[in-house]
Amino acid sequence: MESFGKNFRALVIGASGGIGQALAATLQRHDACRSVIGLSRSTDGLDLLDEDSIAAHAAKLADQQFNLIVCATGALTINGVGPEKSIKQVTIDAMAAQFAINAIGPALILKHFTPLLSASKRSVFALLSARVGSIGDNRLGGWMSYRSSKAALNQIIRTAAIEIARKRPEAVVVAIHPGTVNTTLSRPFALNHKSTEPHEAASMILTTVDGLRASDTGGFFAYDARPIEW
Repeated sequence: MESFGKNFRALVIGASGGIGQALAATLQRHDACRSVIGLSRSTDGLDLLDEDSIAAHAAKLADQQFNLIVCATGALTINGVGPEKSIKQVTIDAMAAQFAINAIGPALILKHFTPLLSASKRSVFALLSARVGSIGDNRLGGWMSYRSSKAALNQIIRTAAIEIARKRPEAVVVAIHPGTVNTTLSRPFALNHKSTEPHEAASMILTTVDGLRASDTGGFFAYDARPIEW
């Protein structure tokens, strides 16, 4: 994480999840990282479905500035309902739940936590997305609600990046695909895919983040720094 210099501050939102926990732990071991704060629903009561909760948690940190903010939230199976195999399985409730967690929640995270990004130094706001949210890369179909929610997230990130750049020209706001990671989210669907352990994914994600430039803001990247088409 050389690009942030010494004594940089980091914030991981969704720090109790498999990837979020690994990201926080990896940052804590980094000599140049002055402090790491982790927030999550299970440990801090941060509720993505409640804007008042999001705003309150951001307000508690209003006196701090962060060089790196990572939003590692997301869900694939919600209330026992997993991704659809066919359009025939789409329901209002299931699709609404996917959008609430995977798109609206992160949009509110951007709304309330962007003011905590360092305004005077290089900063990165990285949000975990998914390759299946790419419209151009979709050649298999299925998973309509999850795919659509992640595509919406990508548009939210792209739009926010344009706005944020006006006041914070050194800020980089990006969507990151973490790959197939051995977590409770991905494990049931990873039978035919090569997966990585959370600590490996965290290391690769942070290496990618470290190499981002201001001109990369609004982009969509895989864990290995390769751009992903929209």
